[in-house]
Amino acid sequence: MPLAHPSHTLSSEAAAEMLRAADAAAPHEACGLLLGVGLHVQTVLQTANVADDPARHFEIAPASLIAAHRAARAGGPQIIGYFHSHPNGLARPSATDRASAAGDGRVWAIVARGRITLWKDAPSGFEPLSYDTVEG
Repeated sequence: MPLAHPSHTLSSEAAAEMLRAADAAAPHEACGLLLGVGLHVQTVLQTANVADDPARHFEIAPASLIAAHRAARAGGPQIIGYFHSHPNGLARPSATDRASAAGDGRVWAIVARGRITLWKDAPSGFEPLSYDTVEG
């Protein structure tokens, strides 16, 4: 019998923070980092969206990304992936998302209309991920 893929987990606090960030940023896209350990997103770090057109694109502030990498190397939570919102769209990768993806295996969380979906940025393209929302 094949083993099931392990499900990612998302803390209820991280989910609530992404939903708040998306609401607060609208009509622009919110964005930030998913932090945690292994398959568990423990927290999110909302960052400035420094894209030229933040209503249609997102770009995580480089200083925030560098600081998070430094904190991870010093023993802090690891960067599991990224989140952003689609204020006028669907909770799935857009053509722009696919064009800017690195294929590095990180998780992308997309927030749209009160819904959060998780995607693996695989070399072959985005793959949907299942997840459970948990306390802590």
